[in-house]
Amino acid sequence: MEKNNQHYDASDIQVLEGLEAVRKRPGMYIASTNEKGLHHLVWEIVDNSIDEALAGYCNNIEVIINKDNSITVRDDGRGIPTGIHAKTGKSTVETVYTVLHAGGKFGGGGYKVSGGLHGVGASVVNALSSWVEVTVYQNSKVYFIRFENGGHAVEPLKVIGDCEDNRTGTSVTFKPDATIFTETTVYDYDTLKTRIRELAFLNKGLKITLMDDRVEGKKDEFCYDGGISEYVRLLNKSKTPIHDAVIHLEGSESDISVEVALQYNDGYTSNIYSFTNNINNPEGGTHEDGVKRALTRIVNNYAKSNKFLKDSDDSLGGEDVQEGLTMIISCKHPNPQFEGQTKTKLGNTEVRKIADNVFAAGFERFLLEHPNEAKIIVEKSMIAARARVAAKKARELTRRKSDLEITNFYGKLTDCKSKDPSISEIFLVEGDSAGGSAKSGRDYMTQAILPLRGKILNVEKARIDRALGNEEIRTIITAFGTGIGAEFDLSKLRYDKIIIMTDADVDGSHIRILLLTLFYRFFRSVVEAGHVYAATPPLFKIVSGKTTKYVLTEEEKQEYLNTLPEGSRSRASITRMKGLGEMNADELRDTTMSKENRILRQITVEDVIAADNVFSTLMGEEVEPRRVFIEENAPFAGNLDI
Repeated sequence: MEKNNQHYDASDIQVLEGLEAVRKRPGMYIASTNEKGLHHLVWEIVDNSIDEALAGYCNNIEVIINKDNSITVRDDGRGIPTGIHAKTGKSTVETVYTVLHAGGKFGGGGYKVSGGLHGVGASVVNALSSWVEVTVYQNSKVYFIRFENGGHAVEPLKVIGDCEDNRTGTSVTFKPDATIFTETTVYDYDTLKTRIRELAFLNKGLKITLMDDRVEGKKDEFCYDGGISEYVRLLNKSKTPIHDAVIHLEGSESDISVEVALQYNDGYTSNIYSFTNNINNPEGGTHEDGVKRALTRIVNNYAKSNKFLKDSDDSLGGEDVQEGLTMIISCKHPNPQFEGQTKTKLGNTEVRKIADNVFAAGFERFLLEHPNEAKIIVEKSMIAARARVAAKKARELTRRKSDLEITNFYGKLTDCKSKDPSISEIFLVEGDSAGGSAKSGRDYMTQAILPLRGKILNVEKARIDRALGNEEIRTIITAFGTGIGAEFDLSKLRYDKIIIMTDADVDGSHIRILLLTLFYRFFRSVVEAGHVYAATPPLFKIVSGKTTKYVLTEEEKQEYLNTLPEGSRSRASITRMKGLGEMNADELRDTTMSKENRILRQITVEDVIAADNVFSTLMGEEVEPRRVFIEENAPFAGNLDI
C-alpha cells in the first residue's frame, strides 16, 4: 500500500511556551471554561491567601466583586517575595505570575500544607485573564505590576509608594478573558459566598469578607472560632439533633493533622463530608476510611462492654452507626496524594491509621465521659441495625432477575426492547391515564414507561425498611437495576436517562420533589452522574390556520403571537394544556417525548452540602426552617399554577 507523502517532520511539532499552553488548553488546568471554571479562577487566588493563613501569617482575607466584574482578593499575609528570582532574573512576583510550577508550594520551604493547583494557580489565572494587577505591601514599600495580552508584564515590578512599617500582604485584581470564558464572565455572589463560608469554617479564627460593589451595601463577613463544629451545627439546623453537644476531636502525627466534628440527628441518612487542605473530597479517601472504621469499632466495643449488646448478638455495621450522623473530617497533609485530577479522593495510605487513631482515642473518651449521650447513640444504632435486617428481606423483592419478571412487576413497567443502557431511557409518569398515552406514543425500542399512582413516600422522614415496604419505591428500585445501599452498583443502571414527567402544577411539582428526594437519598451517584432529567410538557397549544405551535411559558406564548400577522393573531386558537392525562398519544410524543422536539432539564448537583440542606429543609420534620426557606425563595419561584 502506498504511503501518504505529505510532509511531516520536527518542524510540525508545536511547542507551547510559557502561558500559551494554558490559553490553548484551559480545560487541563481549570476543568472547564463555563461558569464553574470562571469561579475556579477566584479559588486559585483565594487558595494562595488561605495557604498564608495555614502557615500562620494571615488573619484577614477580602474578596471583592468589582463593578466591571473583575475580582480583587486582598490579604494581610507576608506578601509575595519581591526580590529578584535567581533562576529567572525577574522579580519573584513576576516569576510566580508568568512561570508555570513556580511557587512556594514546591520543596516544602514555603508552606507545610497547601491547596490550590500546587503552585500553578497564579500563573493560570494570569494566562486566562485579559489583565491582572498585583500589589504587594512589604519592607515599608508598595510594589506594583500589571499583566496584559495573555499574561505578559507591561513593565517590571516597581515601587509606587510607601506603607506602614508593619504592613504586609498581597492584593490581586484580575479580569477574566471574555475570549476564553465565552459563556459568561459575570460572577455569581451566592456561589462565591457558599465556598467562602466553607473556607471560614475549615480555618477557625480566619476572617473572610465578601463584598459586591455591583450592589450597594452587599457584604458578608465570616469568622468561626468554633471552626468545623460550627459547620456541623449549621448543617443540622434544619434537622433535630439527638444530643446537644457537637463532638469535636483532633490530633496529629508525623506533621499530618486530623480534625473531626460530629453530631447525630433523628434522621435516617448520614452526611459525612471530608476535606484535605480545605479541598472537598466528595469520594472520601483514606482519612474518611480511617474515621469510619474507628467509629464502627468504638461504638461496638462500648455497646458490648456496657451490655447493650450481648456477646451472642451480631455486631453493629457501619451503616448502622452512621444513621443520622452529620460529620466533617478535615485533614491537613504536607504532601497529599489524590486519586484523579479533580482531587475527589485522598489516597495517602498512612492517613488511614492516623485518622483511625485520632478519632478512636477522642471518641472513646467522649462516650466514657458522657454516658447519657453514649446511650442515645448506641440505641439509635441498634434500631438502625434491626431496620437493616428488615430491609434486607424487602430488598430481595427489588432484585431484577429477568426481563419477563420485570415487565410484569406489579403489572406496571412497560420496558423498552433495547438492552443497551446507553440509548435506553425510562419515563416516570404521573398517573395511569398519562401513562397510557405515554406507552402509545413512545419509541418502543428505547423508551420505557413506568406510571406512578399518586405520591410516593417521603423518604426524608422514613427509614430504609419502611421505604422498601412501599410498592412504588420497590418498583422504581427494581426497574433501575442498580440496587441500593451497600449493594448499589452504578454500572448496572438500565437506563442512561431517567425522566420525571409530571404535570406543570403544584401536585406535579410535589411528586417531582418526592422523586428527587428518593433519588438523592438512595441513588445519589445516579444524580451526580447526570442521569436524571425533568420533562417539560407544554403549557399552551396555539393553532393558527394549519400551523400548530406548543409553548412552555406565558412569555413564549406572547412572543409567538407577536410573530403572527396581525389579522391571524386575533383568530389564533389558544388552548391551555390541563395535564398530561388529557393529552393524546400523538400530542405527548410530539411535544414532550420525541428526541427531536422535546426539551429536558437535567438535574445536577454542583454543591452536595447545599443540596443536602435543601432536601432536609423542604422535606424534613422541622417546620420553621422550611417556612424561612419558602419566604426567602418565593420571589424566584415565578408564577405558580395553583
